[in-house]
Amino acid sequence: MSKSTSCFAVLLVSDFSLQALLRLRPDLTGKPVALLDGDRRRAVITALTPASRTAGVVTGLTAPQALSRCPDLHLEQTHANADDEASASLLAAASRLSPLVEDTALGIATADVTSLPATQREPRLQAALDQLTVLGLTATAGLATTPLLALYAARAAAEAAAKCQVGGAKIQVSNSKYQEAEEQPLLAAEPPGSGRRQSETQSLRDAVHFSRPDPFPRPNNKNSAESGTGSSPPLAENRKSKVVNRNCPILAITDAHEFLSPLPLSAADPEPDHIDILQLWGITTLGQLTALTKADVAQRLGPGGLALWERAAGQSTRPIQPLPPPQSFAAEMELEHLIESLEPLMFLLRRFINRLCLDLQGVALAAAEIDLCLKLDDDGTHQRSIRLPEPTASPDLLFRTLQSHLETVFTDSAIVAVRLELFPTRPLHRQQGLFDTGLRDPHGFAETLARAAALLGSDQLGTPQLADTHRPDSATLVPPSTGENISTAPTPALPALGIPLRRFRPPRPVRIELQSTSPIPAYLWSETLRGEIQHHHGPWRANGDWWQSDQAWAREEWDIALGPPHPGLYRLSQTTTGWYLEGEYD
Repeated sequence: MSKSTSCFAVLLVSDFSLQALLRLRPDLTGKPVALLDGDRRRAVITALTPASRTAGVVTGLTAPQALSRCPDLHLEQTHANADDEASASLLAAASRLSPLVEDTALGIATADVTSLPATQREPRLQAALDQLTVLGLTATAGLATTPLLALYAARAAAEAAAKCQVGGAKIQVSNSKYQEAEEQPLLAAEPPGSGRRQSETQSLRDAVHFSRPDPFPRPNNKNSAESGTGSSPPLAENRKSKVVNRNCPILAITDAHEFLSPLPLSAADPEPDHIDILQLWGITTLGQLTALTKADVAQRLGPGGLALWERAAGQSTRPIQPLPPPQSFAAEMELEHLIESLEPLMFLLRRFINRLCLDLQGVALAAAEIDLCLKLDDDGTHQRSIRLPEPTASPDLLFRTLQSHLETVFTDSAIVAVRLELFPTRPLHRQQGLFDTGLRDPHGFAETLARAAALLGSDQLGTPQLADTHRPDSATLVPPSTGENISTAPTPALPALGIPLRRFRPPRPVRIELQSTSPIPAYLWSETLRGEIQHHHGPWRANGDWWQSDQAWAREEWDIALGPPHPGLYRLSQTTTGWYLEGEYD
């Protein structure tokens, strides 16, 4: 495939509505679950989990019929909010491939990857599939020169993956008119055991290329080729490459004619009346249809037959309708099952954060603020806006921020709806300097503060700041700042104020003997010091807050020179509670 040739990638999520529901319901993991479509009386099963198929449940059954086969079966309806959130997740993963992404249909996203180098297309597709796995969705991908061929490839990859999951066998229920009616597989249009099917399947294997980029490539020897573990060459070099790994979720079409020929007619989505006519002609595969000339098919089947022939030949193409970049970054969900504990809430928020961070990264933005709103069963709400210390698009940092907050939240009733919104801004780019005084990890510091506030109380946490008062050692706590200190003003040179005082915190209580003729301290005793006061200066008196009886204060301070056996210069104070040694001069 040359660089100038158009190339499109399709991401396909099979059983989309069922996967969209299960990715938000961890309580259903590993259990038999079936998805109902229609009203309650006529609802039939449209999708199943592997555990349900193992129990004998098939699509097309009604709810009572399915429960008779599997009493433990969980019957669920399609959830519109879950579908919307899963669609947003699919488009977010597809946007990592290209800015030109189309919301083709429910569970199908198409991306124009022409601008990507041929050697990067499959690794980027694999990265997008891995990203969907993190988001809770299992998908397959197709790569071809037109959107339609890429969709055919994604469907074929999905069928191959499904066959590998069940060991290549479908569950059949004998003597039952409710037997599952499934479409013919894309990879086989003839009955099992047919020699024609085997030859066409071999041709199909030559026309497609299953690939999974191997992080540890091995030499391309015979053993590695047989085991399917060898590294795969670029798409442009695989004109006749074999199937490398039947478990692989990526299928690249290298020969459209060989790939399309053995596919059944149903792969091209024909109209019902066309199916009846073509079956009368003995045509069951796309190759048999394209063996006829386009003019003959158009003359006998009209414009619809002409379009069907073009789809069968892979000639149908169209420009994709790319979506604009997201303008808001919000996720919300109305819950069918109430949330009463932290664990399921954090599971749901993790899904939201992973998807929203993909959207932010796709437009090169970061979150500056988080807005969380929880609607409660008693019509109340819990809403909190969290200003981040530094813009970020890391899902781990955002998740830990929410977790630190929610661990301190206790609601009066269960949660019925969740809404999470990220407010974007430009990411902060800076280079740390040798003399940089800013925080190396502002988010880690903010998380530590949040946990400390949860343990000690928000009124016990902050940065000390001198209070506007003459009362010694009076300080208040202000909210700590996690911003960068970028001030370049020079440090002011303070004049020398005398010898420094090493303060005792807290002050040490002492006993004082006054002079007989005046209230001047003459002798000092304490647990560690004692001696005669040989010299003194003072007193210096101060008082304040006299207008508040519970906060009024008054004190006297002395500078003293203590004689043997513990000579030295000290600061002495007298308050309403007694005498204290405030500190020692150097």
